Amino acid sequence: MTARVFLNGRWLPPDEARVPVMDRGFLFGDGVYEVIPVYSRRPFRLEQHLQRLQKSLDGIQLANPHRMSEWIGFVTQLAGEAEWEDQSIYIQVTRGPMAVRNHAFPKEVKPTSVILAEPMISPPQSQREQGIAAVSAADIRWLRCDLKTTSLLANCLLRQMAVAAGCVETALFRDGFLTEGSASSIFVVKDGVLLAPIKNHLMLPGITYDVILELAAKHGLPYQVRDITEAETRGADELWMCSSTKEVLPIVMLDGRRVGVDGTAGPVFAKMYAWYQEFKATVMRGA
Repeated sequence: MTARVFLNGRWLPPDEARVPVMDRGFLFGDGVYEVIPVYSRRPFRLEQHLQRLQKSLDGIQLANPHRMSEWIGFVTQLAGEAEWEDQSIYIQVTRGPMAVRNHAFPKEVKPTSVILAEPMISPPQSQREQGIAAVSAADIRWLRCDLKTTSLLANCLLRQMAVAAGCVETALFRDGFLTEGSASSIFVVKDGVLLAPIKNHLMLPGITYDVILELAAKHGLPYQVRDITEAETRGADELWMCSSTKEVLPIVMLDGRRVGVDGTAGPVFAKMYAWYQEFKATVMRGA
């Protein structure tokens, strides 16, 4: 990676960007993050991502170390100088270092801010056309999943379940209801109607989730935002996962069983994928 790293107001080569061992982000996972897709060097829905960053900071009682305009400038600068046209830009803000390890917040807080870029790794065409396989698990995460915090061990364990089974994602259920995936939002299609879980403290308010519902409304696709039972999920005609870097993908196998009649990417997914690409192209043109 040749792009510089932004660390606490300085632009540094990646191998020179270091944080103290006593940083609370390292010791406690006391921080928040965002991942912003960049297409042709244009950050996608940058302000919405930064608004979610602010919500996460508010949720952990940490003052934002930068104004919105400053974040926009930092991200735009990095997107312009990195060697890749399509990128994934990562932002992380922690509560910073402390003198002595202590669970309580230090009286004087000096947040650590990091921004770095990586090449965008898009899903292969085969996954879009043939679909992916997923497993399911009980949602063992904490009760503030609406905050995009760096404390992701539970998500990592749940995602590893999918990897160990040769799958791409793990669909999560809590008390008999669908929440989301280990690193994605999950949608159900039944009888031509798109079903989306309600945004609450048990799921992350996804930026791509919002785009999909906006496109459904624009193109007249019926949709409902409501609690979705595990039985409805397993009996879906189509099942999708979506995230900022993977966009939208069809899940055609869940726990080794076909989704829908024949376990193939369905017609509603095909429409949504086309709408998403059209919308993305329009946004990237600045229209």
